[in-house]
Amino acid sequence: MTDLTDLRLSYQKGELRRDSLNPLPHLQFQGWLEEALKSDLPEPYAVTLATADAVGRPSARTVLLRGADEDGLVVYSNYQSHKGRDLHANPQAELLFYWPQLERQVRVYGRVERLSDDESTAYFHKRPRESQLAAHASDPQSAPIASRDELEAKFEALEARFPDGQPIPKPDFWGGYRLTPAAWEFWQGRPNRMHDRFEYLPAAEGWRITRLMP
Repeated sequence: MTDLTDLRLSYQKGELRRDSLNPLPHLQFQGWLEEALKSDLPEPYAVTLATADAVGRPSARTVLLRGADEDGLVVYSNYQSHKGRDLHANPQAELLFYWPQLERQVRVYGRVERLSDDESTAYFHKRPRESQLAAHASDPQSAPIASRDELEAKFEALEARFPDGQPIPKPDFWGGYRLTPAAWEFWQGRPNRMHDRFEYLPAAEGWRITRLMP
């Protein structure tokens, strides 16, 4: 077994104080996301999406955040994928953003609902043409396939079916999800593992902010 017990970093880049937090968590998140986007990090909009099926078996994967506002956070997927099946059976999830260069982490938990077909279609046609074709080619997503050659053949057949200039329809099995936050947590690494953690939970008016033990 590889011994990793002596590997560790001391986080030195920042601190998080109660009086510096925005009272609205989506604005606190947007501020941190903007800093990450300006810091030349690789895909700072990449996020771990954790789901669970009807019996509680967990599953996690990295997806791309495609929208964030006061209504929630938006990602897109094949509805027939592993995560799509999980969300159909158990429409709750958690998103985890980790920006190691900034020594920051954000967790967001909430209920998940599908976007309207109009919203999903509008985004689908903003995607690169090759990504639109890949959405069709990878159906059913997460299912076994015999070889890479078979996958490439599906893609090439779709290229022939939809030549350049011809619109590619959004598949019925593909679209967006919006997670409506029920809890947020903001984490800033600090020296000696004395990290700063703050949790936002809904209150009678607005959000209640609580410092958590590291």
